[in-house]
Amino acid sequence: QVPLVESGGGLVQPGGSLRLSCAASQRILRIYGMAWFRQAPGKEREFVASIARGGNTNYTHSVKGRFFIARDNAQNTVYLQMSDLKPEDTSVYYCNAYRTDPWAPDYWGQGTQVTVSS
Repeated sequence: QVPLVESGGGLVQPGGSLRLSCAASQRILRIYGMAWFRQAPGKEREFVASIARGGNTNYTHSVKGRFFIARDNAQNTVYLQMSDLKPEDTSVYYCNAYRTDPWAPDYWGQGTQVTVSS
């Protein structure tokens, strides 16, 4: 069983919105903090947002005010709501599950492609 499964990526015009979903098991959402990273071609993977078990959130500067991370424990899902998308947001987006450090997770999803282009 794949522990994390992302969905919701696609092609969107600049200024548009997308909502990414990361489906996880009930056990993972109960134990772990959750984060989103992204990786563009030829670039290193970068942190986007995280939400701790207690609900505290963090965002990288470039997405503050545009992206919002939320967890729905009843649906066993973590969401990344993205708005005012820019071409530089084009990347493969990955979710992960971490105990204390989003950069050292126990699980990664397979990724979902987001392309922002007119």
